[in-house]
Amino acid sequence: MVLNDADAMQLALAEADLAAAAGEVPVGAVVVKDGKVIASGRNAPVDGHDPTAHAEIVALRAAAQVLGNYRLDGCEMFVTLEPCTMCSGAMLHARLQRVVFGAADPKTGAAGSVLNVFAHPQLNHQTQVQGGVMAEECAQLLQDFFQHRRAAQRQARHVLREDALRTPEGRFTDLGDFSWTTHYINDLPALAGLRMAYVDEGPQAAGLTYVCLHSKTGWGYQYRQMLAPLLSAGHRVLVPDLVGFGRSDKPKKEAQHSLDWHGRILREWMQHLALHHVVLVVQAADPLGQALLTAMPEVFHGLLVLQPASAHEADNAPFPDLGHRAAPRAWARRAAEQGAAAATGISHEKMRQLACPPGSQAAQQAAIYLT
Repeated sequence: MVLNDADAMQLALAEADLAAAAGEVPVGAVVVKDGKVIASGRNAPVDGHDPTAHAEIVALRAAAQVLGNYRLDGCEMFVTLEPCTMCSGAMLHARLQRVVFGAADPKTGAAGSVLNVFAHPQLNHQTQVQGGVMAEECAQLLQDFFQHRRAAQRQARHVLREDALRTPEGRFTDLGDFSWTTHYINDLPALAGLRMAYVDEGPQAAGLTYVCLHSKTGWGYQYRQMLAPLLSAGHRVLVPDLVGFGRSDKPKKEAQHSLDWHGRILREWMQHLALHHVVLVVQAADPLGQALLTAMPEVFHGLLVLQPASAHEADNAPFPDLGHRAAPRAWARRAAEQGAAAATGISHEKMRQLACPPGSQAAQQAAIYLT
């Protein structure tokens, strides 16, 4: 069976998959002669401690061994990523008849993106070049690889403290209605290495920034129906998971969870992000929200007070067992000890109270608040 371009590129993609499985950048290549594959290669510079072990070079070496000749006359190379200058030069020296690549490489591509090594009539051999064959599939493989690698690097930077727990990510995978990107921070002084999670969506230069604090029985998921309407109105929206809740790390000891400590974390976080013109969104009488308003009056432009969010089965997602629930227990105990004092009102000169919990109705009203 004679291979067409798509068939050959599919085989190159299979090589790229093998490279990714080995931890290498997923680039694969095959050499075709007379419509049949005679050699293949995949990226292996890391494993082989060899800066020249690009997929194309590996495939060229294998093809030369098969043919018993370093000249690969009449051969075609199919590679998932636009070749670099090294590989392009090797292809010309091998006198390939044709080079076909998938995804363009805007940073190091030497077949038209950054430069075109093949476009010099002075050279004693001319190789045909064609790009864009199965480009989307080739690019997606690379994008997925680097996305996963960045996530792993972030995870490695956020080492879990011995006195804390971290909810497995698998607990959140079924929450398709809360698919916003999660950001993490652990280098604030008050965090002392603990990892805090938060959602940050919308333009940084937005006129208003909404900071939404979840209740002490839930987490950021409570605001899932408010994000889209606020963003559509041009606002920036931040939804932190307090330490001990949601995707944030969970100290094992209840004593860690004081109002002062959580307040310091949020203040340092807001200062780190250089927030201004902030509308604080809280649920009912929130002492943590009042503490923020009192400590940073210059930052806040308004206050939105909602009714408490209704209970939802997703409230339990961050807490696979009792050991993860130190923060909710601490807040419940604090409320019981203070009794009526815990229900002290929250106020701001530009305060608006809505008779609804976080949701689409609240979002519609919040989107036009103070605009």
